[in-house]
Amino acid sequence: MKKSNQKPEYFLLRPKVEKAYGYSHAVKIADSIKISGAVSMDDEGNPTAVGDFEQQMKNCYSDLEKILKHFNCTFDDVIKEDVFTTNMPEFLEFSGYRTQIYKKHLPTGSWLGVKELAFPEFLIEIELEVHKAH
Repeated sequence: MKKSNQKPEYFLLRPKVEKAYGYSHAVKIADSIKISGAVSMDDEGNPTAVGDFEQQMKNCYSDLEKILKHFNCTFDDVIKEDVFTTNMPEFLEFSGYRTQIYKKHLPTGSWLGVKELAFPEFLIEIELEVHKAH
């Protein structure tokens, strides 16, 4: 019987930014991957699409896709998606975009309205849990 690899594999999407703030964007252990919340930022950590909720949401999914690809995964492998937003009515207005992301099935998860995110310009943050069987 082959023993599964239990050693954590860490991934930094923007190493300079993530090291400065003290987090890893993703960690994989065996068949599970936890992905930190993605926000709309550039490679220097500056907020992007300021004031544009829909574009911020698309930017989050774009970053999440890069992380999934690093682990040879797609959104089909996502089992949980948690969305944090400072503007729930706007998220609900644009939430239909998720059907372009999740084509085979929708993950479990929570949608949470929050007072604030890391920077006041951030309107949405999306974190994922992934299961990828060998």
